Amino acid sequence: MNDVHRMATDGYTRGADTYVRGRPDFPPAALEWLREDLGLGPGKAVIELGAGTGKFTRLLARTGARVTAVEPITAMRERLARDLPDVHALAGTAQQVPMPDSSADAVVCAQAFHWFASAESLANIHRVLKPGGVLGLIWNVRDQSIGWVAELTRIMAPHEGDAPRYDHGEWRHVFPAPGFGTLHRRDYRHEHAGPPEQVIFDRVASVSFIAALDEATRSGVLDQVRALIAATPELSGKDEVRMPYVTQAYWTQAN
Repeated sequence: MNDVHRMATDGYTRGADTYVRGRPDFPPAALEWLREDLGLGPGKAVIELGAGTGKFTRLLARTGARVTAVEPITAMRERLARDLPDVHALAGTAQQVPMPDSSADAVVCAQAFHWFASAESLANIHRVLKPGGVLGLIWNVRDQSIGWVAELTRIMAPHEGDAPRYDHGEWRHVFPAPGFGTLHRRDYRHEHAGPPEQVIFDRVASVSFIAALDEATRSGVLDQVRALIAATPELSGKDEVRMPYVTQAYWTQAN
């Protein structure tokens, strides 16, 4: 689909399984956010845009709402459909949401909105929301106040190219947006615990612009990650490590 950035298409097509292993789930408090701030529950309908492999879709399903997952990249969507066969999964983009007007009580984008933050996307999101419906945006953000986490970013940064990034903040420029109210925010502490090969190595390998690199360059980046793990006392030789995150959740009501 032409609306999808080439780095997302290339990286996530190659790295769907690595994405599942390397990305954290979301904190339990995010379920409260869905229920209380977004008003989701039985009898409500929610569209998830950029649903990926279904990392956040599982939490949406726990609200009891009817979930439609929209994902343009075939490899990601097929993994979601395999893991969550009860969820209605559709091919589509934020610019062309394949749903009728006023069909959703909420639209949610998890780890995704920075890829398609534009007036066109927001207008289409507004179209599918019912009057008074809510747009929710949520990201698990690596806590770069920790030295070795910041070093991971330093290793990856030279390869970003023109890939949109949440932490660069360009996505914020579309707000305030016509048809939407104030953008609210909550933060939650979070962490991903597991073997360093999964929590750190696969996390870096799952980044779109790293997965999209040619094999030699990608291998060089991952060698740097291995060297960092080996040189960091709190990581080296450990069976389990903890990657710290801050989960940042935003929401705004359609008017």
